Amino acid sequence: MSFHRNAKLGLAGRYALVSAIAGGMTLKQAAVCFSVSPATAHRWWQRWLEAGEEARTTLSCLLDRPSRPRRCPRQLAPELAEKICECRRKTGWGPRLVAGTTGYAHSTVWKVLKRAGISRPPRPVRESAKRYEWPCPGDLLHMDVSEYARFSRPGHRVTGDRSSQDRRHRDGVDYVHAIVDDHSRLAYAEIHPDQRAVTVTGFLERALAFYASHDLNATRLMTDNAWVYVKSRDVRRLLQQHGIRHLKTQPYRPRTNGKVERFHQTMAREWAYGLVYHSHRERAAALPHWLNHYNTRRPHSSLGGQPPISRVHNVCGQDI
Repeated sequence: MSFHRNAKLGLAGRYALVSAIAGGMTLKQAAVCFSVSPATAHRWWQRWLEAGEEARTTLSCLLDRPSRPRRCPRQLAPELAEKICECRRKTGWGPRLVAGTTGYAHSTVWKVLKRAGISRPPRPVRESAKRYEWPCPGDLLHMDVSEYARFSRPGHRVTGDRSSQDRRHRDGVDYVHAIVDDHSRLAYAEIHPDQRAVTVTGFLERALAFYASHDLNATRLMTDNAWVYVKSRDVRRLLQQHGIRHLKTQPYRPRTNGKVERFHQTMAREWAYGLVYHSHRERAAALPHWLNHYNTRRPHSSLGGQPPISRVHNVCGQDI
């Protein structure tokens, strides 16, 4: 139920107003009592008198009436409006192309499509989220990489001046390799100049040592279908040595690896773009400090406001 934005009385106030008048109060007295004008009190009283028994019982006579005029003599005829809608349904064109085809003004076509509810294409039905969490730390690790452009001085994001951006990525690109534990969200990340197999293997080996230092033994690793993850013999050999099962996401479905994807968003917002750095070297030097803050002090919404480290020492809820 909606009321006019400037209405002083809601439905209960209007009913109290007409009830007071019906009880013997004059229109002027009721207007003063309810802080409205005499004309407003008269309008609601007249609508109450003209309403039938059913309208009074449901209080529908005290609702706002639509502001649309009863007659629209200049409105396009229904059969002509249907031609516009039919053109829209067949072609999927916007108002401007439909107007050029049908011969009507762009504003007329837009209004017709708006009234018919087809001015915009229907949004595709979104697949419902499938949330999961493995019961113990180390049951599943999520791994992915993100890119950040290098820079020797602050760019337009800080200065607002785009004239200095003469060439994209002229200083190269930093690749941030990251791994996130599915249960605890404990994260590990490093910056490297590339994402070759040797680099990924060395990073993965150091990441496993990091998790082992927290008494977290990994049993599964999930990645996307990048060549370096799927075809590299060094990566396959390292996983076999540690007895880790390699899981791969379905093509074009990054949501399967959503925890590390979400970690990259948080890292970009709070570390990469959350502070002002004078160069990419200064940004790289800040990553270990932010990562330690993320793991040990930063509250995580999916963990009830606790940091990821709070779940590492409570394996399978044994300490509860």
